[in-house]
Amino acid sequence: MADNIPALNRIEPLTVTVRRDDSLHSVPLNRTVHLTIVLPPDYQSTTKVYPVLYLNDGQDLPRLKMPTILDSLYHKKSIQPFILIAIHAGDRIQEYGTAAQADYMNRGSKAGIYTDFVLTELLPYVKKYYRVSTEPAQSVFAGFSLGGLSAFDIVFHHPERFGRAGVFSGSFWWRSKSTADGYRDETDRIIHDLVRKGSYNKTLKFWFETGTEDETSDRNNNGIIDAIDDTTDLIDELVKKGYDRNNDIRYVEITGGKHDQETWSEIMPDFLGWAFPPLK
Repeated sequence: MADNIPALNRIEPLTVTVRRDDSLHSVPLNRTVHLTIVLPPDYQSTTKVYPVLYLNDGQDLPRLKMPTILDSLYHKKSIQPFILIAIHAGDRIQEYGTAAQADYMNRGSKAGIYTDFVLTELLPYVKKYYRVSTEPAQSVFAGFSLGGLSAFDIVFHHPERFGRAGVFSGSFWWRSKSTADGYRDETDRIIHDLVRKGSYNKTLKFWFETGTEDETSDRNNNGIIDAIDDTTDLIDELVKKGYDRNNDIRYVEITGGKHDQETWSEIMPDFLGWAFPPLK
């Protein structure tokens, strides 16, 4: 049932199906992109098309305990069935970021290439081999830290392909200028500036999580760690753009939450319930 996925602590066998797919070679990235596919319990017994979640840092599924979480949520009927496409990271410090611009240290220099891979290779490949919906409203992209920044950037700029973005401890500090060279909130944070200059699309919805122990840095000395400031400031930019704070955006702040897979695993049911609410 599960290929190359370490066993998780569980009593009952998984009802989801976990597959390792190593068949996708990317031309723009010049590497094989490894995927872990998690199919819902009824996949083999139906011919229907499913909503889909694309997830950066897919190599972390075992630490996230994702198969076990999904089994529990399906058992409780807390989510609707969907297909998970977990994309294993390659050169993540270069491939994750904002497609339009690398940061001040030239990190994220391949983010534009990674976005091209997602749009021109990954989506067609997944559509060909798995029964996924191609409707934006049924397509979600999520990620953690730098992978969360990447997921947000891709969704925000491509509403014709995706309808929802999920960001766990997003690296929204991504800057065009080092704080050592002076601090200017309004212009130096790249994704905030991209949202400010971008377009509103009424179909998009966003989910954000931060932990109060994501980090200790507080560059503007306001008593709030940067991870929280950067996320809530981005939410403010989305609201200014036209998104409704209550209906289009969900923000979860975890007291004691850290910048790690254990914290993200803990809040994963909240995200999945938001992204794939049970059918009425």
